[in-house]
Amino acid sequence: MSKIMTKYQLDHFERKVRRQFDPLIDDAELLVKQFKTQATDKAVAKLSKKIGADKIINKFRQAEKMLEDARATALTFFEKKKPTEEELNYKFKRDSYRYRGDDKLTLQDCEEQLRDWASNLAEKEVERRPEGARLKQLKELKEKAIDTVMESGTPDSLAIALDNVSKKIGLRWDTELNALPNFKKEN
Repeated sequence: MSKIMTKYQLDHFERKVRRQFDPLIDDAELLVKQFKTQATDKAVAKLSKKIGADKIINKFRQAEKMLEDARATALTFFEKKKPTEEELNYKFKRDSYRYRGDDKLTLQDCEEQLRDWASNLAEKEVERRPEGARLKQLKELKEKAIDTVMESGTPDSLAIALDNVSKKIGLRWDTELNALPNFKKEN
């Protein structure tokens, strides 16, 4: 006789799938993230040179450095030259000129845009690496295991089906636990 599973049993199986797959997926994502960061850094340099953005960004960087130097020089000048009985305008207070309330394009804006584009290129490159392929496979197997839970009919057939999926990640669905040794209580 076939036994119908309860919502509680389905939830239990789904949580167990997550317990098995999530740590492996987290580890794989961390490894992939490391490679993606490295690939993005390389892609930024290549893309920047390829599309000619490196020259513009270097000019921008030099201009911002000159502007920053000019601001610092002006700030120092006016602080030293102000009459003792006068106060400086609030704009001359330390670091107040760094407040950005306007919508002017900055070097940082350009660099962030270039990094976004390069990140997308790097993500595609990382997907071709073994670590990226492993992450994709783990996510697909987890999805398959959850689908199996939701589409199953009986707990026994579900356990067998999940064991088959778990074997693909080197785990067993039903793991035997070792018994705890008996400790003699000393008085």
